[in-house]
Order: sequence, then structure tokens, then C-alpha cells
Amino acid sequence: MRALAFRLLQFLLTVWAATVAVFGLMQILPGNAARVAAGLSATAEDVERIEQKFGLDRPLVVQYTDWLGGMLRGDFGVSYVTGAPITPLVVNSIQVTLILVISAMVLALLIALPLGTAAALLRGRGLGTLLSGLSQVGVAIPNFLAGILLVMVFSLGLGWFPSSGWQAPIFGLGGFLSHLVLPVFALALVQAAILTRYVRSAVLEVMREDYLRTARAKGRTAGAALVVHGLRNAAIPVVTVAGVQLATLLIGAVVIEQVFVLPGMGSELVRAVANRDLLTVQAIVMVLVFLVLLLNLIIDLLYSLLDPRVRNAA
Repeated sequence: MRALAFRLLQFLLTVWAATVAVFGLMQILPGNAARVAAGLSATAEDVERIEQKFGLDRPLVVQYTDWLGGMLRGDFGVSYVTGAPITPLVVNSIQVTLILVISAMVLALLIALPLGTAAALLRGRGLGTLLSGLSQVGVAIPNFLAGILLVMVFSLGLGWFPSSGWQAPIFGLGGFLSHLVLPVFALALVQAAILTRYVRSAVLEVMREDYLRTARAKGRTAGAALVVHGLRNAAIPVVTVAGVQLATLLIGAVVIEQVFVLPGMGSELVRAVANRDLLTVQAIVMVLVFLVLLLNLIIDLLYSLLDPRVRNAA
């Protein structure tokens, strides 16, 4: 309980430090947000009026405090460029990104766990070598290239799935799934290849342990001994890598959302940067940072569940 409280306090302090860093970085970017919002032909009076309207003429400490307080209430402010509230945009786009990223990670694990385990158990055989070779090829393929190839084959070639766009589940489950398949596979295939190699390495490491050799000496097959005694220990490094790769998927989703024209956080971030909508950029970056920090916290907690030695050491 004490270790859990310490981790939660560490998480909250890190999130606070991240808010300071994100706010500070937005302030040192070149350009004047009020002048961008006012337009190229705006006069000095127009710029001053916009600064007063959005509070940009106040001290930075006051601006930061108001921004932080608004976030704690779920209010990310109003866009300097469009004048629209930012919170609905963040809420709508984060749903798309999370559906995409979580679906891709689940699919990647469903592919990597059996293939990585099989590659370890069949090490030195033809099928094991083939699985290892395929995973190496998969690691070398960028997400965007996988997306383009999938579109060429399954959309333009076979016509099985739409090449772009998004449909929310409330407008029809079939349309939602058909638009989701290709971007999910584009993200998952590369991640599955990476995870397969880590699963293979973790399983091979566990198979060298004395307790696995003892179990096999008692008559268990290699597979049965691994399932009964080894998978929990093999899961610890895999959980580490899966957590890191899940954070990587959040970043990779920015490219995939552009390839498949999905209204996720990546697309909104690119649009806000292009429009120099700094407050929207600030909000989206902060949400992405928060999600990555939250993932790290979850991985730390999973360590304690999987390995009592970690919990006792804490």
C-alpha cells in the first residue's frame, strides 16, 4: 500500500512537471498567437484587442494557473483561431485514437504471443527459423508503408474495405468495423513483429532456467513445462516492451491517421500546427503526454502483480 501511494504521488508530480514543460515550450515558440488569430492585415489595435479577449496580455503565471485549473475541470479553453471550445475536439479525437491504438495493441499481442512462443519452442527447426525471419522483415517495414500496401491490396485491388474515412459505432457497427480494419492492421502488423522477437527472447531465457529443466526431467514436455511454470516469468519483460510499444503506437497513430484520413488526435494536432492554433496544440500535446505517463504507471503496477520480488523491493 505504501509503495502504491508513492507511485501515485510520483505520477502526479510528473504530470504537474509535464504541464509546466508543455506550457513553457508553447510560450517560447516564435510568433504571436494573437497576431495569427487576427490575420495578416490586422492592425496593432486588433492584435491588442484579441490579446485582451483571450487573456494573452496577463502574466505568464496567471495564464498557466488558469490553463491548469481549466484542465482540472475538463475545460481546455477556446481556440484562438476558430473561437470554438477545444474540449469537444479533444474528446472526439481521443476516442478515435484510443480505439485505434488499443485495437492495434490487442491484435499485435494476439499475433505475437503464439508466434513468439512457437519460434522459441521450434528454435533450430525450419518453421522456427521461418517465423524469426518473418518477424525481422516485419520490424523493417514502417507503419505508413504497411498502410499503403494494405490499401493497395485490400481496398483498391480487392475492394473489401474502404481506403479512408471513419464511421462512429453509433451509425452502424458494420461500417465502423470496415473502416477500422485496415488502419488497425497497419499499426498492429509492425508491432506484432517487434513483440514476436521479444516474446521469443523472453521464452528462450526462461527455458534455460533450472526450474524448467527440472520440470522437463520429471516428464513434462517443453511446451507443458513452459505453460505451467515459465510463462509468468516470461511475461515480465514482455509487459515492459508492450508498454513502451503502446506509447509508440500513440505516436505512430499520427501518421496512420493521416494515411487513412481518420479524425484522431494526430490529425487534429497536424491541423492545429498548420493553423498555428497554439492553445489547441498545447491541449493535444498535454493529453498525449498524460496518456504516456499513465501507461508507465500501469506498467509499474503490473510489475508488482507479476513479480512479488518487485513488490517486496518497493
